[in-house]
Amino acid sequence: MQTSLSRILITRGEVSNIGVLVLIITEKGLHQPMYLLFCNLSVNDVIGNTVLMPRLMSDVVSPERYISYSQCVLQAFCSHTFGSASHMILIIMALDRYVAICHPLRYPSIMTTNTVVKLSASAWGASLLLVSILLGLTIRLSRCRSTILNAYCDNASLFKLSCEDVTINNIYGLFFTIMLFASSMGSIAVTYFRIAIICWTRKSKELNSKALQTCASHLVLYLIMLWTGFLTIILHRFPNYPDLRKLAYILFHVVPANLNPIIYGLQTKSLRNKITQIFTMKVTQS
Repeated sequence: MQTSLSRILITRGEVSNIGVLVLIITEKGLHQPMYLLFCNLSVNDVIGNTVLMPRLMSDVVSPERYISYSQCVLQAFCSHTFGSASHMILIIMALDRYVAICHPLRYPSIMTTNTVVKLSASAWGASLLLVSILLGLTIRLSRCRSTILNAYCDNASLFKLSCEDVTINNIYGLFFTIMLFASSMGSIAVTYFRIAIICWTRKSKELNSKALQTCASHLVLYLIMLWTGFLTIILHRFPNYPDLRKLAYILFHVVPANLNPIIYGLQTKSLRNKITQIFTMKVTQS
């Protein structure tokens, strides 16, 4: 049973994300900047959950929960990359929504495919660099413990295995966390504040409806990811609540991955129409 569960690499959220990704790649009409951002989210969700979920499901049914140090480091690397890339991609998506709502006539010239590719590459590059430094500082430490109390491996769990001085790890980890959360919260707060001002001053029902439709779902998803992320960080300081910490870790990975295809797939008119056409054709053929 453990072997069969280990082969289950794709959850329902992953199936949805892969479906959206394949649809955008194969449909030439969806080769637009906005849909490239959707691809970034889908790829990030698939990577994050493919590393986490099979191992997690295997551990649920197995009485022996062992993982090698190298596998643990890989899992931590993917987990932290997933989290940081999610924040950075959502920042770019907030910028995209701001330009689309506040400067619709200039949108095609500002948010070009080339611009979105550069922004996406920057987001992934910065995430990989910051996480590599984070885990590089941890890998250098010797280990005197072998038990990890979390649901899966992360940087804090790894450097807690060491009996050496981890001051540098704590300082860089704090810097990494503050910079990531402050930049995402600040960018999204400023972006949505400016969108709200534009909607208030223009008093256009069509503009307000467009802003509500495109921004509300983005904001809800961001807040879910933000608070589950906060919980995982805060609960590391309170070892007496291991079950709550595990729940927060799982929610951080599972909830956004399942909501992204629904929020950005079904609520986007062009993408929704393509999905409807595919299912209509299948029903007609059957």
